[in-house]
Amino acid sequence: MPKRLIKKYFPDHKTIKEHKHLQVFGSLLHNQNLWHLNRRSFAGAIAVGLFVAFIPLPTQMVIAAAAAIVLHVNLPVSVATVWVTNPVTMPPIFFSAYWIGAWILDTPMDTDGFLFTFESIMESLSNNWQPFLLGCFIMGCLCSTIGYALARGFWRFIIVKKWRLKKTRNTAQR
Repeated sequence: MPKRLIKKYFPDHKTIKEHKHLQVFGSLLHNQNLWHLNRRSFAGAIAVGLFVAFIPLPTQMVIAAAAAIVLHVNLPVSVATVWVTNPVTMPPIFFSAYWIGAWILDTPMDTDGFLFTFESIMESLSNNWQPFLLGCFIMGCLCSTIGYALARGFWRFIIVKKWRLKKTRNTAQR
């Protein structure tokens, strides 16, 4: 059920192995555990992808792939999950991370006269990097934990539903 749905929309492992940005991993991509899709590998990949999504670097997909290789979770799912933070969602997510970090560190938020230009963003980050990175770490940990639990629960729900349906069909046939 969820396995078929996921496999339907994700590219096959040969396409991913040949991706130009993932060539740095070489023969590590030949580990079959990276391509198995089960409840543990799926939930682990969701957790990895969500945690890495909150790392404010442009190389999130490569970091997610490296983490998936190290943790032996599904590589395509972890790389795809990183796209939770995309150009549309980044501003509110990273502002929320900054807000959480400033709240925890009990520092005033510096949002006066903020312009959405590269220079303004770099100046703001040079002054406020501690609350921003703390907020990113906290949100990454929280979202990956919640994502892991929800993915495991959803997978189990689908499997139990499938078993019950099969059981009722077998009972009806007798």
